[in-house]
Amino acid sequence: MNVLAHALLAGSDTGLRLGGLLGDFVHGAPDPELPESVRLGIQLHRAIDSFTDQHDEVRAARTLIPPPFRRYAGILLDVWFDYCLARDFARWSDEPLDAFSARFRADLHAADFPLPPSLLRFLSYMDGNDLPAGYMRAEVVERALQGLSRRLTRANPVGESMPLLVANDDALRQHFGVFFPQLKAFAGSWKASHAAGL
Repeated sequence: MNVLAHALLAGSDTGLRLGGLLGDFVHGAPDPELPESVRLGIQLHRAIDSFTDQHDEVRAARTLIPPPFRRYAGILLDVWFDYCLARDFARWSDEPLDAFSARFRADLHAADFPLPPSLLRFLSYMDGNDLPAGYMRAEVVERALQGLSRRLTRANPVGESMPLLVANDDALRQHFGVFFPQLKAFAGSWKASHAAGL
């Protein structure tokens, strides 16, 4: 899953939300100096990614991505599912998307621990593109895909994937609509068992 989904699934705890984004920028064991809630957020991020990768609806969605894009289907679906989530955000949250997005970025700017340089660069990109709310706009999604393509180490077609994703949007939204409630329930159960004291 991508930025918006991780932030939403982390729930109302600021540390869990920050850890939910930090999970893309931290490898190995989280720094023990980080606040406990942030470390739990990183663990939640990884649990969400594992659940997503193994889910039948996500596997079915991947079959819609033909070669040479299929190798990058995980990246493409992560971004496209944020697009699906953003377009129907009121179904999943009582807070309006713009307010949710602004509050999330404000929390990142106010973090009381050092953010990795790579995350600081991404935060600047988030500010410039009104993310994660900006994921409701197709042109922002396309720019995100092009940026991801440039950051990958080898030549790839990720930046040219928008027409394929648009063509499969109806089917991808159907897969997302079945999958996301189950992911939300999984994240809720995980938080209840791991982060009950937060």
